[in-house]
Amino acid sequence: MTDWRSIFGHREPYDEQVDGIESAIDTAREGGYTVIEGACGTGKTMIALTAGIDLVRDPDTDYERVFVLTSVKQQLRQFETDLETINENLPDDWNPVSGLTLVGKADVCPYNREGKAGIDDGNVYDRCETLRDRTRDLTGEGGDTTAQNLATRARSQQIGLADSGSRGGGTSQFLETAGEPTPYPPDLPEYGEGGPVGAETEYCPFYAQYLEDLPEDGSDGDAVEAVPYDFTEAGMLTPEDLVARSVAHGTCPHSVMGAVLGHVEVAIGNYYHAFDPQTTGSFTGALLDDSTFVVCDEAHMLEPRVRDLVSDGVGDRTLRDAEGELSRVIQPVKFEREGRQAQGGSKTADADLVRAELNDSDVTYDELTRTLEFVQDVRSELDRRVTAFLDRKHRGWQSNLAELDDAEIPLRDPAEPAEDELTEWARTEGYSDVDWVRLESVGAVVERILNEAEDEDRTRAAPAVGRVLGEWYRRGHTDYFREIELERTWDDTEPSDSWRRAYNARLSLHNCVPSDAIGDRLASFGGGILMSATLEPMDAFTDVTGLQYLEREEDRPVVERRYGLHFPAENRESFAVAAPKFTYDNRGPPGDENPTRTHYVDAISKVGRLPGNVLVGMPSYAEADWIASALEGRLEKPVLLDAASDAETTQSLKREFFDGDGKVLVTSLRGTLTEGVDYSGDRLSAAVICGVPIVNTSSPRTKAVRRAYEDEFGDGFTYALTIPAVRKARQAIGRVIRSPQDVGVRVLLDERYARDSWDSVRPFLPDDGEFQAVSPDMLEMGLDRIRPRLE
Repeated sequence: MTDWRSIFGHREPYDEQVDGIESAIDTAREGGYTVIEGACGTGKTMIALTAGIDLVRDPDTDYERVFVLTSVKQQLRQFETDLETINENLPDDWNPVSGLTLVGKADVCPYNREGKAGIDDGNVYDRCETLRDRTRDLTGEGGDTTAQNLATRARSQQIGLADSGSRGGGTSQFLETAGEPTPYPPDLPEYGEGGPVGAETEYCPFYAQYLEDLPEDGSDGDAVEAVPYDFTEAGMLTPEDLVARSVAHGTCPHSVMGAVLGHVEVAIGNYYHAFDPQTTGSFTGALLDDSTFVVCDEAHMLEPRVRDLVSDGVGDRTLRDAEGELSRVIQPVKFEREGRQAQGGSKTADADLVRAELNDSDVTYDELTRTLEFVQDVRSELDRRVTAFLDRKHRGWQSNLAELDDAEIPLRDPAEPAEDELTEWARTEGYSDVDWVRLESVGAVVERILNEAEDEDRTRAAPAVGRVLGEWYRRGHTDYFREIELERTWDDTEPSDSWRRAYNARLSLHNCVPSDAIGDRLASFGGGILMSATLEPMDAFTDVTGLQYLEREEDRPVVERRYGLHFPAENRESFAVAAPKFTYDNRGPPGDENPTRTHYVDAISKVGRLPGNVLVGMPSYAEADWIASALEGRLEKPVLLDAASDAETTQSLKREFFDGDGKVLVTSLRGTLTEGVDYSGDRLSAAVICGVPIVNTSSPRTKAVRRAYEDEFGDGFTYALTIPAVRKARQAIGRVIRSPQDVGVRVLLDERYARDSWDSVRPFLPDDGEFQAVSPDMLEMGLDRIRPRLE
């Protein structure tokens, strides 16, 4: 057995870390999970890495790797940093712990990173797949050449440029990325006798080199042998390290990442890598077994993130594209039967190819035509329903397309589970169970035919339509909610009086209760840790993540640990202020002058006058705009307002907040500035949270989730609305105290935090007495106690 203290990256662990590490190790040995709520400063990342690595390096366990999942980039960096710290402090005779951060193709493709060869974030996935297919076709069985020849040609094209002096007066033009020159030119090389013969012969030299480096026995060999460096001695490999090491050898960074993935001791990714069906099916599936110790960081986000990942939908434009694909497959056979010729110059399939593919499958020509009719009718019904909705809700909408908002059109009463209206419509139109069930098989055949016949950089729509509509038919009507989502967009190519000019409509299938999906995935791992600063109440958390099922039905232990804030208590003041409830009934719309809003302006102004930076979290961006305007006339400090915007604008606002003298930053608790942002040191002196940030309860989707949770857990409002809202507030208030040296004030402003009542949320705060319940007129006195320490 190993000694976990030899792995632990610091001189002495906290008592909480000793307990957390040993609890996690003991529990994982029995195939179980440790659930940790630990305040900032607990050292949760070091707990998780130490426990996991100890298990991996212990020859008496079956664990082979640690798989870290986190939804916040800052936390991803923290795991990288902590693993580097562990490696720096390992005993001299120990090998470093190998680690790898998982990212997408867009982050590692050399051409995309440098904006070369016409590859960008919008097309990198399709372009990559096409270039890989071409490279394999050229080098595979019956291909025209070898991988070595393709890589050599690309290198020689570069040498030829240098020799001819055709660029840069004889200076070679190498593609460079991650601080390393590659052996290839900035443009894609081409293959053909006698020189370049057109774009259809472009190939990827990085992938060609990767194929060349694979073992001679091909698919039976271990792809890790194609990695051009000893990753076991490299320690923690960040994406930048991976790219630099790979391109220096001329090989594909993404392929190298896939080859290394199953062999490193620590893999760091996000929830997509464990819960998204497409990602696990194509990339990370090998990690999802009982030889993996999984770490779910920021686990309070596990339920909502996985709900999104295991929900599905298909847009109007995808339905349109699927129609076109089906038509292109059907047309050659149809024209042949009618004695007509296909349109001249068409690059689509011919009748012989279509018949051959159909003969090799269980799909018939009649099924193709029936599916085309079904998809066309579904799209027509979607159009009818969207038009009827807009006619009902927005009279004269054709003249005001630019003013339409996002919207939801439920296809059943969200509060009363029943069959949805689209399924009922299909039955009345004569479409049977078979028509729904066969959609996925038909879509797969259409994809194969078009990939064989057409040479285009694109993802096919027919398989997606088949998958989603198949799931639409199969899934239940309580756990799943079906609706039409209208998302604002703009397309000048659509008619000026069409809703398609302003909207993309989407048939959406929402998973209301993802506990089965989460629990099933967690059951596939050997054990692990789920951790966050905000998991309480624990029983609700283990319910919605399926852990209760693992404990009850599979007899796998689930151990809970709670570690409070252990920084010096004299450095902070924490208040729950009994101001009137900040609900719509009490406050009215933004701009209304009433006693409730006056109370909040007064209280926030008191906090805002504290020395240093103050963060104000509001339930919505509209309320943030209101309070920012109200504060500007009361405070001498600058008041900064965060609005729903792009990441670059938000980063700029954050830098402005941090620079110079104290300011007040007002934001929505639904934004990105209240979670996963580092406000350590003197960056933040106080945070005040206004109201309980419960999401819009009138949303059909929210009503459906509430009803589904009512059926599953007995208290839909608490599980679906109240607990997530309190976690949002706790995450925001937790930005203030981030180290033993930090001094600050934390204020929860709403009587529901302060008093026991029918709708009180005080039971969902940590039971440690941190938040003192005070009246609004006593807040000033409490602030005066710590003001000298902030100056």
